[in-house]
Amino acid sequence: MDRREFLAQVAAYTAGLTALPPVFRIVPQALAAESAPPVLSVAKGTDHEALAAKVLEPLGGIGAFVKKGQKVVIKPNIGWDKKPEQAANTNPALVKALVKLCLDAGASKVMVFDRTCQEERRCYATSGIQAAVNSIKDSRASCTFIDDRKYMSVKIEKGKGVKTWEFYKDALEADCYINVPIAKHHVLAKLTLGLKNIMGVIGGERGQIHQSLGQRIADLNTVLRPQLTILDATRILLRNGPSGGDLKDVKVLDTVIASADTVAVDAYSTTLFDLKPEDIDSTRAGRDLGLGEMDLAKVKIIKL
Repeated sequence: MDRREFLAQVAAYTAGLTALPPVFRIVPQALAAESAPPVLSVAKGTDHEALAAKVLEPLGGIGAFVKKGQKVVIKPNIGWDKKPEQAANTNPALVKALVKLCLDAGASKVMVFDRTCQEERRCYATSGIQAAVNSIKDSRASCTFIDDRKYMSVKIEKGKGVKTWEFYKDALEADCYINVPIAKHHVLAKLTLGLKNIMGVIGGERGQIHQSLGQRIADLNTVLRPQLTILDATRILLRNGPSGGDLKDVKVLDTVIASADTVAVDAYSTTLFDLKPEDIDSTRAGRDLGLGEMDLAKVKIIKL
């Protein structure tokens, strides 16, 4: 099923014209490993806003992903009522820079949102992300709260641990979906990185996903695959994640990692915590589902 057919089925389901939830069939070729090795870019610097453009240079710049007139979704982590220095949410300077880059590339609309774990208004405000987006003062850019009416059921045909789940319509319909997680410790998953950031665009009772967590995270990613993942490691949370709070648990790395391959991003990011890619269940499951490359020896890593 191509994108147009899928959206037509979603529209019919939403309008009540069909009793069945939309079926999103994964094209086998889309999950096949690329013949060329994935490119992963690692940029370091204390100007976190400037790192957004810098890390994208080896990937062809933002123009390789965002085209004129497209609707773009930027999905950071805004899940916690914590300040930027506590490393529970994505760095607002990085989010702001990415929004500006997308607008400069000609995006007709750039949406920033997340389904928060704590009270949404406090999370949006304390994280600094809402203010960062609003400071751009461009009507095409918005940082909006989740609208529960926009969730729709999607059949996960490749799913091994979960077969149907609700996804946020705006994320599904975006012309370009950019995944912008923060790297941090997670009490159940060991780490929360790129693949797990999808939790912010699903509905339903998310606690159920935490059973066979790694596999189910990978399953969800077969439905919504980012065109680009940019991981925030300007500050990482070493302990007491995912919410954190104690500055003693935070390590400043001034690093941003980017690739079109989310599995490769997650695999590389484990090394920041003195772990191996295979130590993270979702990374292994993502590799097994053909979502990306876990073997860093097969990834073209460019350090800036």
